[in-house]
Amino acid sequence: MTESSLTTHKKFTSGKQMNPTLVLLFIVVVAVVMTWILSSGEFQHQGQKVIPGTYQVIEKHYSLTQMLGLGAAPAAGQAAPVGIIDGVMAIPAGIVKQAGLIVMVLFIGGMFGVLNQSGAIEASLERLLGITKGNIYFLVPTLMLVFSAGSTFMGLAKEYLLVIPLVVALMNRLGLPNILGLAVVAVAVKVGYLASVTNPYALSIAQPLVGVQIFSGLSMRLAAYVLFMLTGVAFVLWAIRRHGPVGGTIDTSFSTQPLSLRHCLMMSTLLVGIAFMVFAANQWHWKNTQLSAYYLFLSMIFSAMSGMGASASADAFVGGMKKVLIAGLLIGLATAVEIVLSQGKVMDTLINALVQLVGQHGPYISAYGMFICQLLLDIVIPSTSGQAAVTMPILGPLGQLSGVAPQTTVFAFLMGNGLTNMITPTSSGLLIFLASAQVGWTQWAKFLLPLFLIFAALAIAMLTVAVAIGY
Repeated sequence: MTESSLTTHKKFTSGKQMNPTLVLLFIVVVAVVMTWILSSGEFQHQGQKVIPGTYQVIEKHYSLTQMLGLGAAPAAGQAAPVGIIDGVMAIPAGIVKQAGLIVMVLFIGGMFGVLNQSGAIEASLERLLGITKGNIYFLVPTLMLVFSAGSTFMGLAKEYLLVIPLVVALMNRLGLPNILGLAVVAVAVKVGYLASVTNPYALSIAQPLVGVQIFSGLSMRLAAYVLFMLTGVAFVLWAIRRHGPVGGTIDTSFSTQPLSLRHCLMMSTLLVGIAFMVFAANQWHWKNTQLSAYYLFLSMIFSAMSGMGASASADAFVGGMKKVLIAGLLIGLATAVEIVLSQGKVMDTLINALVQLVGQHGPYISAYGMFICQLLLDIVIPSTSGQAAVTMPILGPLGQLSGVAPQTTVFAFLMGNGLTNMITPTSSGLLIFLASAQVGWTQWAKFLLPLFLIFAALAIAMLTVAVAIGY
């Protein structure tokens, strides 16, 4: 590694980073405290959908035994704050609830452990860099455009877990740290979800709930995609230029030797495997269990093709799993926040309080209020479809009373949800991205904060235009 590369790594690794486990554990504690200081209440639900105007405060009983978590379960129509024991139990409960997702992440780590140990990834990246001569200004925009297109048009997100280690390894080979490899994928994917030009996971729920046709109003979302994508690519290139090489080309030589037959077959199998996985996930609606089995199957195929032998392949698989093991705990902690708030029946209280930001203060203030509401709610409801189901039935009528068109209400939802999901530590999607790239949350948050603030300003500007033109 060159001297400039070593300097780059020091910039990103110097200084004491807070363990992300502590960050999420603190948020769990805050959630427990909130069940004691906030009133409990709930909306009536029709399935996952909230029925507007049905929020009611629920009687809550406090006691010393309840503080410890030893009190009796509250009767129907009543609530109780979450005690210390219940707060701790929410963590393993969160891990159990997300067991399918955690196993999937572990198997992905194991699969790439086999690929890395075989040398196929390193040889393939060397060949790619030899062809492109390490031109960052060509590689980065091209990769980001491809990733964002899959996200904004098809709703792809966790499918990119397979490519994050590849892009990280590519950046490492260029003398750049893991966080820049993660940025190439994560910023592109999050911009895609933020714009959601035809993202079915966001629009198929949000738009019908406010009474508009699915995928309608495409023009504003397409403009947002172009604007945010150009900004995101510029930010990543600026970060590379600041922390990496001065020019667009790395000052080193790359091998131009063709791949061996074994490595060529393994990488071809990986590409075909990714394509088939995307097809199966969309066509047959594969969930975490099916995807986990698929990654395990691919791991067996790669082990047989690698020629390493059964024992060495098993060691590589376990070694790859160890690298992403922390993701299981982080996902469990993030889910524990939701469990605590729901158990204390303060989740709907938070939703009801935040939607009051919208009010009836005129279209511009109401649109900004919707944006802020979605921005904050995403911390406790990081699921895009889940947040749409909860907030759209409430904000749709409120927006119309304030003069905000239904499409603008959906647009405010997309902006708020997409922005917070880029940085919130309670998003399991972001946590598994971080685990795959082996990047800490505090490190990522510090890196991304300037872009987050720029995107927030752009979102406000676009919402202003949307209200002005009656979008």
